[in-house]
Parts: sequence; structure tokens; C-alpha cells
Amino acid sequence: MRILFCGDIVGRSGRDVVVQEIPKLREAYAIDFVIANGENAAHGFGISANICKDLYAAGVDVITTGNHVWDHKDIMASIDQDKRLLRPLNYPATAPGRGYTLINTTTNNQPVLVMNAMGRLFMDPLDDPFRAVDEVLARHPLGQAAAAIILDFHGEASSEKMVMGHFCDGRVSLVVGTHTHIPTADAQILSKGTGYQTDAGMCGDYDSVIGMEKDVPIMRMTRKTPTARMKPAQGPGTFCGTFIETDDQTGLTVRIKAVRVGPRLEQSLPD
Repeated sequence: MRILFCGDIVGRSGRDVVVQEIPKLREAYAIDFVIANGENAAHGFGISANICKDLYAAGVDVITTGNHVWDHKDIMASIDQDKRLLRPLNYPATAPGRGYTLINTTTNNQPVLVMNAMGRLFMDPLDDPFRAVDEVLARHPLGQAAAAIILDFHGEASSEKMVMGHFCDGRVSLVVGTHTHIPTADAQILSKGTGYQTDAGMCGDYDSVIGMEKDVPIMRMTRKTPTARMKPAQGPGTFCGTFIETDDQTGLTVRIKAVRVGPRLEQSLPD
């Protein structure tokens, strides 16, 4: 199975490049399943129901989120009904929505389990993500309940993301990090067969500070005084993500490649 994960979508530039590139990538590389992190898609903060519809129409199968999941208030009314939109599973059980979902591919009708968890280092205090992930995996073994399992681990610390990768090694197809918006150069297959990348990067304008117009972040860090709200940069977007190919028998990864398409970063595509 061939799976594409799209890093954090930031603002209109990110949405536009995802909508533009996903159909082309699906066709060129025979992609079976697409996941995208959409927590910054609505003007940099949160996601709306209408944006979800646009991403689904472009070929995204499941949308993950993170600490900005509730920023766009209308999502509170729709997330319970939308099986394809996730919030971190280690939020309290009373929170709206779900932290994982099992969706069949449209190409070969194979079940794919997508999980979304959030780290705790330098982040909002949440329940233990390792225990939460472990409980889901105990009920959904790779190669039995699901032909592939993808975990979007939304976190600040690279060390915590790497621990999650090794914690899940051999039990999931891919552990990919989001939240820091910078693509890391460590896409690899771990020793027991799980694909791993510390951060997939963002889909957005890289002439920016992690997707935001530069002036306000510069003022915040150099003057340490109150500033206006940050706004997404509006220049041409670059698409960043992670591609994997899995073994049909085991669900483990046999090939992984960082994906970058756009005007500012060095291009990288599956072979």
C-alpha cells in the first residue's frame, strides 16, 4: 500500500498547495491513502467544517489536528459526526470527537487505522500519550485489524517524538511528527519495520516564521512587548509530507521518502 502524509497545513497558501498537489501526487505515484494535518488550516489557527470538505474533495482521506483543534469554534458542532476528522486521542474522554479512526481505502478496500496523539513536553498538559496509543494498538493489531496503521504524533520535542517512534516500532506502519513545521532529514525505517520522520514539515509559505508573516514574530522575540495577532504568510506555498510504501502481508514499511514540492525548498519526490 502507498500512503502519503501531508504536514501541517498553514493558512490559504497551505490549503492551495495541498488542493493543487494532492490529485497530481495520487495519480503520479498510485497513492492509496492520504492523511493531512489540518490544525492550522483556518487562517493559521484551527480548521472549519468547510475547509474539511475542500480537503476531502481534493483527495485527503483523513484529517488530523493538534493543540489548535478547537480554535475555530464551528468545529465543535461537527467533529462528533465527522469520522474522518481527528483530535488527539489523549485529550480527556469527555472531549468531543475521536482520536483514531479506521477507514477503508477507495483503491483496494483495505482498512487503514489512523491515530492522532499529542506530546506533553513543552505542550499543554494532557493524558499520557504512550498509554493512550498502547491501548488502541492492543485492540487493533497491525496486519489483522488494519492493513496499515499511521500515527500523527503532534509534539514540540524531537526526543519525545523519537521515543514514540521506538515505542511503536514493529506495531505501526508509520510514526510521523507534526507541530514544529520544519521538515526533518531523518526519514527512515526503524529496526522492526516502522517508518519514522521526526517532523513532516508544513504545507505553506516558507518565506515566513513557521508559516506566519515575519514581522510580528520578530517583534515578539526582539522587543518582548505585546504585538498584534500573527497572520499566515500569503506567498506561494510549498508542499511537505512523508510517503511510505508498506508490505501487503505485514503492514510494515518497506520504503519511505520525504516529499517536498514548491518554490523554496529542495524538491524531493518518491523514486
